[in-house]
Amino acid sequence: MYRILRLLYQPYKWFIFLPVLGIVTLLAGAGCVMFSGMVSQRFASQQCGRLWGRIIAYAVPMIVSAFGKAHINTGQSYVLVANHQSQLDIPLIYGWIGVDFRWVLKKELRKMPIIGMCCEKLGHIIIDRSDQATAVAAINAAKKRIGNGTSILFFPEGTRSRDGHLLPFKKGAFKFALDMGLPIVPVTIRGTRRILPPDTIGLFPGRVQMIIHPAIETKGYHDSRLDELMARTRADIAAAL
Repeated sequence: MYRILRLLYQPYKWFIFLPVLGIVTLLAGAGCVMFSGMVSQRFASQQCGRLWGRIIAYAVPMIVSAFGKAHINTGQSYVLVANHQSQLDIPLIYGWIGVDFRWVLKKELRKMPIIGMCCEKLGHIIIDRSDQATAVAAINAAKKRIGNGTSILFFPEGTRSRDGHLLPFKKGAFKFALDMGLPIVPVTIRGTRRILPPDTIGLFPGRVQMIIHPAIETKGYHDSRLDELMARTRADIAAAL
């Protein structure tokens, strides 16, 4: 029955979902460029990003359950740290996280039509992972954009997990949190990999969950305890997987 349903879904995916994805991305991108200049980056990111994420989710359809939003104070800045399972993680977070944020993305995504330009206009942080010096410089420059309720999002695994298991974390997010004195909010994403596995176009409807964990205060931590902070954050995310 599952194979039959997947087969029946294919015409919808090719002739309805993908055109909707293209049109919504085009309109949201145009809105981001326009509103970031006329109003503010925050307004453009929150309004256009949220609408873009939710329409894509509804079009799949991807049924979303978001838990723990009460753990976030919209007037506080955080370092958001999430596991990464699928390309759908981005519209999920945009649609349901409920806070203004900038995210750290690899430079290859800057080349994507519309999305790359929109990310640049919104002030997201684009890094070259092959050049550590320029990556660090980009992260340091981003510190000026974080504060007054604007948070920063990291996928500390550095790439999507191919089997759903949590990969080792990189230290950048945690060093950033210590340098800025910001609390860390672990976020667990479940189910997106089943809907759109990495390196495929095998899209199929399903349910996903986003669990926002209580913030971890970084006061009392320092560079010598960076591994401890990283392990604590990773354990919170892993517990909900």
